[in-house]
Amino acid sequence: NTTNGTTDIYPLASLAWNKGNNNYMTYLTGAIPVGTYSPTSLSSIGIGHGAVDAGGGYTYLNNTTGLEFSSVVGATYNMKNNQTNYKNGIDSHLDWSLSQFLSQNWQVGVAGYVYYQLTPDSGSGDRVGAFKSRVAAVGPQVGYLFKINNKQAYINLRAYKEFWAQNRVDGYATIATISIPLGK
Repeated sequence: NTTNGTTDIYPLASLAWNKGNNNYMTYLTGAIPVGTYSPTSLSSIGIGHGAVDAGGGYTYLNNTTGLEFSSVVGATYNMKNNQTNYKNGIDSHLDWSLSQFLSQNWQVGVAGYVYYQLTPDSGSGDRVGAFKSRVAAVGPQVGYLFKINNKQAYINLRAYKEFWAQNRVDGYATIATISIPLGK
């Protein structure tokens, strides 16, 4: 079965500042459900409901030693999916990483995350009961800084082993991210 369509819109507002080796960030993001979604399909391009996520982050980066520690904590409020009458509970999440720059470009370390649902799922479309889920993960990461048109870009690869799972699938996860600056 093939699905074609659009994705949801994910607006993001953030504010960042620093003082010496200490860097701070706060953010507000969400999901506007305009993407292709089908309640009878195993996978959809859109998530079928709105959501609002807010949180903050901290990074310690010592440019002399190359030591970096980062963490971001947030909470997500999910709206009801009107096609299924199902409402995901409010969840919290913590992402963290500890790494060492080996050179001006290469970084290696360990990263992890914790997802913990604060309130149970609900709604008349809930056919499995009001449960809460959780999962944690940890694993290695490698990052590389490079230039594109004299602007700093970054690529990162992380491999996680998940554990502490309840009412969720656990296993292994691999995440690759790339940050390429656009504009002037």
